[in-house]
Amino acid sequence: MILDLLRHGETEQGGLRGSLDDALTEKGWAQMRSAVAEAGPWQVLVSSPLQRCARFADELGARLDVAVQREPRLQELHFGDWEGRSAAQIMETQADALGRFWADPYAFTPPNGEPVEAFSERVLAAVEGLRLQHAGKRVLLVTHGGVMRLLLARARGLPREHLLQVEVGHGALMRLVWGDSGQWVEEV
Repeated sequence: MILDLLRHGETEQGGLRGSLDDALTEKGWAQMRSAVAEAGPWQVLVSSPLQRCARFADELGARLDVAVQREPRLQELHFGDWEGRSAAQIMETQADALGRFWADPYAFTPPNGEPVEAFSERVLAAVEGLRLQHAGKRVLLVTHGGVMRLLLARARGLPREHLLQVEVGHGALMRLVWGDSGQWVEEV
């Protein structure tokens, strides 16, 4: 199975978006359209239900005549009280907490947020379900930076504390392939 990962483009609001359901900017739409212009074809399109992913997936699905499957387990990490706030805003009052989260997101959960371990479990379960359901197919997953960081960090064999060091820009398109070793492998 080939699993292409596409991060949503720039959104109307900045900061940690998490479960906030923001729309894309015109630049965000352009980033995503550009990312897929020379890519594909895909037999399966799967999207986070949040509009910054789903609306683009619907547009692409209509163009390719491929139905879009919504997968709620592939939503972004819920950042709790930090949602909608920038790192600079959080630093003003919770610099130590933000530092602990960046150093090892598995060991520190933002106030009222989703533990990264629970996030990891739901994302990995969703991707395993896709792998079993769509074996041998080429799948495009339209999702979020956190989901992509998690999958790429695992494919790269990085220690868990390096999760947030994985770079994934808006509109980034990356590929994972189910390898002979029974694990996801990043194809560059």
